Amino acid sequence: MSVVRLRHVDRFVDRHGRARHYFRRGKGVRIVLPGHPGSEDFMLAYQAALAGDEVCGPRAQRGDPGTFDRLVQDYFCSANFLALSPSSQQPYRLVMERLLRDEKIGHRLVSQMTRQHVQQIVGRRAATPGAANDVLKKLKILIHFAIDNGWRKDDPTLRIKKFGSGEFHTWTDEEITQYEAHWPVGSRERTAFALLLFTGQRASDVKGMSWADLDGAAIQVVQGKTNEKLWIPLHASLGAVLDGWPRRDVGLMLVTSFGKSFSDKGFSNFMADKIGEAGLPDRCVTHGLRKAAARRLAEAGCSSKEIASITGHRTLKEIERYTRAAEQRKLATAAIGRLPKQDANKNSQTSRKVWE
Repeated sequence: MSVVRLRHVDRFVDRHGRARHYFRRGKGVRIVLPGHPGSEDFMLAYQAALAGDEVCGPRAQRGDPGTFDRLVQDYFCSANFLALSPSSQQPYRLVMERLLRDEKIGHRLVSQMTRQHVQQIVGRRAATPGAANDVLKKLKILIHFAIDNGWRKDDPTLRIKKFGSGEFHTWTDEEITQYEAHWPVGSRERTAFALLLFTGQRASDVKGMSWADLDGAAIQVVQGKTNEKLWIPLHASLGAVLDGWPRRDVGLMLVTSFGKSFSDKGFSNFMADKIGEAGLPDRCVTHGLRKAAARRLAEAGCSSKEIASITGHRTLKEIERYTRAAEQRKLATAAIGRLPKQDANKNSQTSRKVWE
């Protein structure tokens, strides 16, 4: 069998015996490559790293100085962009390139963009609020990069309002029970579900978990999006599910029916299909299990910092958004719980008046 060697790819084995790969040309920046060589995620990250490296070469010049084409090129070569994980670099690159293409602003001067231009760009995407907000976010990044590098002094994106977009539904305990009742322990569907629910991790991190990540009574995770390193104690229910799931030679806990690693899209589609087959409503999506994990921790009395130690969130604001409903229920229960005491006091006062 022939072996294809990829340029600028280095391999090392970490202290857990897990093979890891990264892209590096000469003494340049190391860029982590996720998954296994040949997998969809690995090759997408490799192509992005290779393209970014070539774009930043000394011979490459894109657009005239001061234009959005040149701004995007400089941003893709910046430490800001290269510090992002490969899983974040790819969507950033796609959204920014699509913005320049759809709005035909690649040749336009960055200094000439006005607040009205930004409002029009966002407004044209009103039918898809999530996409509109994402474009605004990426445009802000580019404008701030331009300001930091002296291309302009003001920020035309300042105070441009985002569209109100619906949040992911947090799975209820009844919905969790329904899924578990449909997919028994020992199935790929139940194993994937348990890993998502009892670790509180993103689907992109769960699909890459390996048996080597098990550290006694815990799972070690290096989050692809933030590079955050987590040590997550193994919940008894998750332990029971993993005990009923066979270990495979490839080392990954979850593989396709063909024994291959899942791509991000493939794992997302797999879970969407299995959730549907369990008879759950459309509002139940994979990311909602991450919110359910945070919600259950909040209901158990965990603080925001304790929850963040599991989910890996860097800001407590995001945790509070995830657990807002659980906190509201706790406060509401406490509030209503005070009413019987108040009623008892009123009855007591009434009784005293009668006897007087």
